[in-house]
Amino acid sequence: MALVKYNNNSISTISSAGQLASGSLVPIKTLTASSSSTLSFVDGSNGVVLDNTYPIYKFEFINCHPATNNVTFGFQANASGGSGYNETMTTTNFRAYNFESNSGGLDYIADNDQAQGTGFQIICGDVGNVSDENIVGEMFLFSPSSTTFVKHFMSRFVGNASSDYAIDMYTAGYFNTTSAIDEIQFKMSSGNIDSGKIKLYGIKDS
Repeated sequence: MALVKYNNNSISTISSAGQLASGSLVPIKTLTASSSSTLSFVDGSNGVVLDNTYPIYKFEFINCHPATNNVTFGFQANASGGSGYNETMTTTNFRAYNFESNSGGLDYIADNDQAQGTGFQIICGDVGNVSDENIVGEMFLFSPSSTTFVKHFMSRFVGNASSDYAIDMYTAGYFNTTSAIDEIQFKMSSGNIDSGKIKLYGIKDS
């Protein structure tokens, strides 16, 4: 793609901001944890939009801190009209890590995978609850309202884990359903989400 260079004259000919590309990331909802057992985004509830308005949805996780030490952080979904947060998923998961003692590696984590499973999918592991420990990350959900295709997702998380190491975890997979997904829930494997924020955005179609 060629670079376009502007001079002062060309910039001055722009008559309105409408001629500039508008932002494609649209804020929808922020949930703030305060000793919360779960954080749930439900389409049509409390201002949440999770339907065919946007082809891609993005979740951002900011300073999420568990009440319990050495837990995992995960998510599940409900199809439209469903309940129980137990949709069928096929997933894969790997991580890079490095201890404060400077020994690390790269792992494929088979125990974090699901093959047509219905449990909560781990998207960050070994989360610590010491006062300065937290996790941050992002997750994308593609075409959740489609009634033709399965629903793909991918995430990346970074944290200082409970055993004093830096973790960089990647997870991807799909909900194996052609029903629309309209509810997403996040939780720790044990105990509450002590604090933190999860932000939901819609990404406009090009």
